Amino acid sequence: MRPAPPPVPGRPSDATTSLIRGFTAIELMVVLVIVAILAGLSVPVYRDHLLRANRGEARAALLGLATAEEKFYLQCNSYTSVLDAVADTACSPASLKFSTTSERGYYILAVTAADPDGWTATATAIATQRQNRDSRCRTFQLSSTGLKTARNSSNAANDLECWSK
Repeated sequence: MRPAPPPVPGRPSDATTSLIRGFTAIELMVVLVIVAILAGLSVPVYRDHLLRANRGEARAALLGLATAEEKFYLQCNSYTSVLDAVADTACSPASLKFSTTSERGYYILAVTAADPDGWTATATAIATQRQNRDSRCRTFQLSSTGLKTARNSSNAANDLECWSK
C-alpha cells in the first residue's frame, strides 16, 4: 500500500471534502417556512401602516378646503356649499373653485352645510379606492368652528384615532 500523497496547498483534503456537501432539502424547507412566516406577519402590518398614512390626505384636503372657504367668505361675505374644480370662484351664484377629490383621489370632498354663519365639510373614502379598506376612519368631518370628527365603517365616532398623528 502506498502512502497518501501530501496535501496540496489551497485544496481541501479528502477528509474535509466529505464534510462539505451543501444544504439538505429539510434545511431548505425550514428556511422557506421561516421566510413565509415573516412575510405573513409583515405584509398586513405594512398595509395597515399605509392606510394610517393615507389618512393624512383627508385631513390635508379638509384643512385646504377650510382655507378656501375662509378666503371665499372674505370676498363674498358668505360661505358656499358648491365646489367646482373647473369654474372660477364666484359670489353669484356662490361657487368655490376647489377639487371635489383629494390629491391622490382616495377621498371625495363635499361641503355638507354652508350659510353666512359657518360651514361643515366631509372627506369620505371612495368605495373603489384602496383607502376604503380603512374601516377605522372612513369619513372625516371639519366645521368652521374647528370641530373635527370622524366615523368608522359602522358610522360610529372615532375622532381621536382618526384626527391624531
